[in-house]
Amino acid sequence: MKSSHISYRSGNPALSSKIFDNAQRKSSGPFIKDDVMTIKGTVDKTALSLLLMVMAGYFTFNDGSTVLMVLGGIGGFIVALVTIFKKEWAPITVPLYAILEGLLLGGISYMYGQLYEGIVFNAIMLTVSILLCLLFAYRSGVIKATENFKLGVFAATGGIALVYFVSFIASFFGAGFSFLNPTNGSLFSIGVSLFIVVIASLNLVLDFDFIEEGAEKGAPKYMEWYGAFGLLVTLVWLYLEILRLLAKLNSRR
Repeated sequence: MKSSHISYRSGNPALSSKIFDNAQRKSSGPFIKDDVMTIKGTVDKTALSLLLMVMAGYFTFNDGSTVLMVLGGIGGFIVALVTIFKKEWAPITVPLYAILEGLLLGGISYMYGQLYEGIVFNAIMLTVSILLCLLFAYRSGVIKATENFKLGVFAATGGIALVYFVSFIASFFGAGFSFLNPTNGSLFSIGVSLFIVVIASLNLVLDFDFIEEGAEKGAPKYMEWYGAFGLLVTLVWLYLEILRLLAKLNSRR
């Protein structure tokens, strides 16, 4: 039966339309039920990964260690690349990625928390609320990952990534985009952050669609961990952008 899911996936670099086809080609013999990817299995592994991330983040949030934060950032980036190119290692690399990203997020959250009281809790609650609301909207059919929807989100995500990259390069020359500065409380800067938060949120819908397709196609069991990895990447981005947005709003007081 032809899949109802179209070729475009997510702006998330961890997810693409050919991943499940490649995974199936590397598998041999018939699948049995317990050897294939399921939505429930992906949800369970996502929950476990988030738990590991929160535990690691809580540690660095209370410790405020810059060394652990840097270690988490660099280590998480390396492990993410390994996971993307070696998807069959996902059962090992994804929990490790969650811990390392937790160390990074905990350190970043500590710094934001020192500037604005209560901002971290509010960012966490907003991230969780957006995740649950969009999951409900997707499962109930209120939001559908149509071709135009996917193309629009993909294009917007690519544009945002380009802005990040240009700003990063420009920072080495003492320049950069001021509207990305979390202390810039101008209406334009806040508007940019709000737009990025919306696009990051919509990427969750594409991630849900990606996971659903994997379950439909009977992808190998390790792809449950990879699906969880894709969701983690989007959630980390969303949380950081919500923190930035809240910081800008607080700077106007």
